[in-house]
Amino acid sequence: MAQQLRTNPTASHERGDELISYEEFLETTDGVHAEWVDGRIIPMSAVSDAHQGLKGYVDHVLRTYVEEFDLGEVRDEPFQMKTGPDLPGRSPDVMFIAKKNLKRLKRMYLDGPADLVIEVTSPGTRLVDRGAKYYEYERGGVREYWLLDPERKLAEFYILDRNRIYRPATLEAGGIFRSSVLKGFWIEVGWLWNRSRPTAAKLLKAWSAK
Repeated sequence: MAQQLRTNPTASHERGDELISYEEFLETTDGVHAEWVDGRIIPMSAVSDAHQGLKGYVDHVLRTYVEEFDLGEVRDEPFQMKTGPDLPGRSPDVMFIAKKNLKRLKRMYLDGPADLVIEVTSPGTRLVDRGAKYYEYERGGVREYWLLDPERKLAEFYILDRNRIYRPATLEAGGIFRSSVLKGFWIEVGWLWNRSRPTAAKLLKAWSAK
């Protein structure tokens, strides 16, 4: 079966064959954009230009900040995150792992929760991003979760409280969001939907000034 999956990583899911372990999933889907849920391979669909553009921007901005202040590491899809032994293996659009948690980084996946996860949602993923993934990330201990919807121009930010329950973050005047995980990091939400977004270099000056 493992050899068959190497030829076609989604074959088991499509035919409804026997379930596979997460270890088998990692071995047979290297580089393939898919997720592991209840022992089955879930192939990920193609994304729109708006989705890819926004994902690329937040990934670049986040990496710039994290590298400038030596805070940890940033990973993006299709790199895997498995928040717990009984939880699915997901492939977040972007995730940040703080320096103190870098031991969770394995060769093929993050063994435990990222400190921050960003999902850029689309019409085909809204239910999963706001439903199953929301509760998985909450249960798994992802401290901060961003849901960005470029089609609806809607951004939601959730912070894990002391009771391990997500609470929506409050924006400051001017639509500014301040991260609770990345100290000193803030963005103006309106930038996300604007094609002429500020460059990472300009943002570094703004971050350093406040």
